[in-house]
Amino acid sequence: MTPFTILTIIVIYFGLLILISNVISKKDHSNDAFFKANKNSKWYLVAFGMIGTALSGVTFISVPGEVGSPNGEQFKYFQFVLGNAIGFIIVATVLLPLYYRMNLTSIYEYMEKRLGHYSYKAAASIFLLSRTIGSAFRLYLVVIVLQRYVFDYYNVPFSFTVLISLGLIFAYTYKGGLKTIIITDTLQTLFLVSSVFFTIYFICDSLDYNAIQAFEAIKESNYSKIFFFDDFIGSRYHFVKQVLGGIFVTIAMVGLDQDLMQKNLSCKNIGEAQKNMFSFTAIFVVINLFFLSVGALLYLYAGKNGIEVPLDTITGKPRTDLLFPEIAFHHLTLIPSIVFLLGLTAATFATTDSALTALTTSFCVDFLGMDKAENANKPNIVRTRHLVHISFSLLMFLVIIIFNEINDASVVSMIFKIASYTYGPLLGLYAFGLFVKSRDVRDKLVPFICVLAPALTFYLSQHSKVFFGNYVFDSELIIINGFITFLLLLAISQKRKTA
Repeated sequence: MTPFTILTIIVIYFGLLILISNVISKKDHSNDAFFKANKNSKWYLVAFGMIGTALSGVTFISVPGEVGSPNGEQFKYFQFVLGNAIGFIIVATVLLPLYYRMNLTSIYEYMEKRLGHYSYKAAASIFLLSRTIGSAFRLYLVVIVLQRYVFDYYNVPFSFTVLISLGLIFAYTYKGGLKTIIITDTLQTLFLVSSVFFTIYFICDSLDYNAIQAFEAIKESNYSKIFFFDDFIGSRYHFVKQVLGGIFVTIAMVGLDQDLMQKNLSCKNIGEAQKNMFSFTAIFVVINLFFLSVGALLYLYAGKNGIEVPLDTITGKPRTDLLFPEIAFHHLTLIPSIVFLLGLTAATFATTDSALTALTTSFCVDFLGMDKAENANKPNIVRTRHLVHISFSLLMFLVIIIFNEINDASVVSMIFKIASYTYGPLLGLYAFGLFVKSRDVRDKLVPFICVLAPALTFYLSQHSKVFFGNYVFDSELIIINGFITFLLLLAISQKRKTA
């Protein structure tokens, strides 16, 4: 596929999204539509659209790429996915009923009512930091693909490619917000899911496999090991570590994250929101298994055709993230290349558009109080929301540029590593709020706790082999972070005063 063809498809794709956005937001681009989609979203549309938001370009490229990583990861990610599924069920049965009962616009408003003003601002700030970094990393992944296979051909600087990408996302989200996102993400998820199955079909066709032969080839390959039970102390991939990490990362990155919860809170009632979550969980597990299968097939195809993992242009080291686009653009025919491009674009931009909307919502509600009755009729309130939306777009731009200069690890690993530090305090805050009903914290000290806990967690992770007998942390690090936060909150708490 030529760079011009890729560019043409992207232009048509975003033209369609912008058209949909204009139609949806033409009659109503109020704050209520932007923040809550007027509380009128269909649960099945939310469930399907959330697939694209939850998976992102990271799943589309990094997860298949890591199947053949020199570290021997194979299908170990599926252990983490099983933990994710348990986490989704906990979110649906514990956190969603709480949010609906309190009729929240921002889920961090719970912190104000339970722990106090400073705890509320600390929780919202953690989300703003975490989601900005995480979404920037996800967008970075697709931008480096576009840069390598399209914009380098036209000598366009990387920074300009990032700016174009964010500008296109801004163009179709700034008016309708969540109301637009519910529809556009449904369309983008359709592209994403279709691309997974079509990709498997095209690679199997190239390898002369039918479905049964493909299954057997993956099963007999060196890429299909799912469960790792050896060396609990020293291995990052042990089943228990991965499942526990998956559970608590999901609770933090979904249940305590304004982005994905905002979509759930746009349903009419708790029953529909829970139907959405349970349906989404089942689809999520199956789709991830197919993504891992794509990874195994890619490495089988690469081995058969003598294709090497592309080298990173900065470090000069093999970069597994780039194997999928390398094969799709340079070794398959035009149709599979188009399918890959649509899937990658849909996966990444479905995540980023949702994140920008959630970031704008959180700042406008948690820091500007736009959901308060006394602020509803203030002049230029919609214009202020637009300015906030632009500001977060520019902030994400800066984060991507910085990350491009310092990144030296697989994006999927980097995202979950950072999430362990940034989302951990949210786990501790909500655990204290939900389970320690008899005590209150000294509210003004909470922001300091939310900085101290990740710092102590980082110190422990760097010296874990010394402190814990060669123990190596992985995704379960978020549990340690949350537990330290919880203990520190307990230390600064006092018995609740009765009226």
